[in-house]
Amino acid sequence: MVSQEIRGKMFTLPRFTPPDFSAPSLREAPAAQFRAVEKAGVAPEGYHATSIYPEYFHVRKGEWVLAKESRMDCVALLKDGGEIEVKEFRRLAPGDLVACGRQENGEEGILVHTDAFQWQRPEQEKFAFRTGISRETSFSYAYDELYNLLEHDREEGFLLWVLGPAVTFDKDSRDSLIAMIDEGFVHGLLAGNALATHDIEAALFGTALGQDIYTKIHARLGHYKHLDAINRIRQAGSIRAAVESGVLTEGIMASLVKREVPFVLAGSIRDDGPLPDVFTNTSEAQDRMRLLARKATTVIAMATQLHSIATGNMVPSYRVMEDGTVRPVYFFIIDMSEFAANKLADRGSLTARSILTNTQDFVVNLHRKLVRKG
Repeated sequence: MVSQEIRGKMFTLPRFTPPDFSAPSLREAPAAQFRAVEKAGVAPEGYHATSIYPEYFHVRKGEWVLAKESRMDCVALLKDGGEIEVKEFRRLAPGDLVACGRQENGEEGILVHTDAFQWQRPEQEKFAFRTGISRETSFSYAYDELYNLLEHDREEGFLLWVLGPAVTFDKDSRDSLIAMIDEGFVHGLLAGNALATHDIEAALFGTALGQDIYTKIHARLGHYKHLDAINRIRQAGSIRAAVESGVLTEGIMASLVKREVPFVLAGSIRDDGPLPDVFTNTSEAQDRMRLLARKATTVIAMATQLHSIATGNMVPSYRVMEDGTVRPVYFFIIDMSEFAANKLADRGSLTARSILTNTQDFVVNLHRKLVRKG
């Protein structure tokens, strides 16, 4: 990911290289075709579906426009000012002008730029062992990349975490994540009902699903604990109201509220309760998630396959910053399951990295290393 040896070195972002629009194939390319939507939610025939890569649209002779906030499996709209907006199918309205064309090298005025950051692909022998990711893979280099990246993006980016409940089931990992929130390494969080519920259960009762988060001893009537936690927050009205009233004094969710870190809890059909902050409408949950996903410069997805895949679908491989510069979006997948990690990493993006490990150990080790670096 970084060309120089990275252990102990200052992190630097790879340079964005735009396409060479003076090349004959692009200089002589036709303008992209935009066709109007006739029925709400239905794209015109021949629509162009977006990818995770930077995409340019030839809006008029010699003017190629980069889609600034993209996501895969959507369509590109031409706005009145000549800008390109990437929109989900379900949000299309009659009259929207949708880019049409399925050639991606400029033949139809659409260019998908797959080598924007000129990643160095490792040379490989025709026959070699250990070319995939498994439990035997060495992850030391990936850890070092992540340490340096977190330090950089704490100040220069937006660190988005996607969390399953496993991190709350252990006292040390929960404490470590709380500390990283308080130290500014979390700028946004995406999760489900379970992460928040079991964190709040730990704050109120010291248990997660009725089991002590340190000793693992089961509490009497422990199967009530998560329901009692939900009920208390519902009584307070919201997680924020519970923090402000003193019902909830510590924990992951309490630290997010106190530090004004935005979070989105997207519900599922199996949720207990759920907590009053959980979005139970999937379209509304997706829209709220995308508000944070479109800001992300680094995503750390841990032990939650469905939420991680959803976030991966919303996050492109690049981000256009406020000053107009373009940088990569890094995506780290932390999971014990080879299948889950490899499925998430297989996004066609060289910025995606898998680390196969216990999530609780990962969080503890990550925080210890960041403390030593600080």
